[in-house]
Amino acid sequence: MRLQGRVRKWLAAAAAAALLLVLPGPATADSPRQLAGDHLNLHQCVYSSPRVVDYFTTVVPSRDGRFTTGTATSATPDQTRSCGAGDGNFTPHHPWAAVQALDLSAGRYLNLHQCVYYSDGQRDHLTTVISLGGGEFSAGTNVSDTPDTVPNCGPGRGLYDLVPLLSDVKALDLSAGRYVNLQQCVYHYGAGGFDDHFTTVVPTRRDGRFTTGTKVSDTPDTAPTCGRGDGNFDLIPLLSGTKALSRT
Repeated sequence: MRLQGRVRKWLAAAAAAALLLVLPGPATADSPRQLAGDHLNLHQCVYSSPRVVDYFTTVVPSRDGRFTTGTATSATPDQTRSCGAGDGNFTPHHPWAAVQALDLSAGRYLNLHQCVYYSDGQRDHLTTVISLGGGEFSAGTNVSDTPDTVPNCGPGRGLYDLVPLLSDVKALDLSAGRYVNLQQCVYHYGAGGFDDHFTTVVPTRRDGRFTTGTKVSDTPDTAPTCGRGDGNFDLIPLLSGTKALSRT
């Protein structure tokens, strides 16, 4: 009887050890993270109104959900843009609505370029953040082992000229955390019968009044961190937003 008891205890211990071999153990600091996707598909959706000349840009979904975008991390590069239908007053403006697929495995830094243009005649701003084939309104957003320090922007065209004060670049160190917290802050000026929206995606070092909280972190952001504007342009919380893009 004693021998049978010992056998039963030995069999129970062996079964427990086998179970430990089957079940995954806890993650350690040295465990490699599984990538959610090697590509950051950055969708730039530019909306306009038929009533007045007024463009604004979204790269992440607005809080009201009507100006959504397809920006996400994925194992495959997107070939076509994905933009919301707007609200009936503002609809996508196709020449500037586009997508750029960025290979996150190509370097340490996501160099996010923001190019803001202004037309004095139209009293209107336009923001771009992606490469548009090297065109007049193209932004130099890229992935590289070298951090960019100066924005690379097209010169503009026609009535729209580049505004260096509002244009900038932020080198996001992809090794600094799990999430690329991409934020957009949309501002509006409506005095004197004018309607003018404009968007910032990176903190503007030259003009901190229109800053954003775009960064890489191990914590996913749930709300945008936006500057208060300059007294003429006021923040529009409904059109602003943030998206935590997981790399793992």
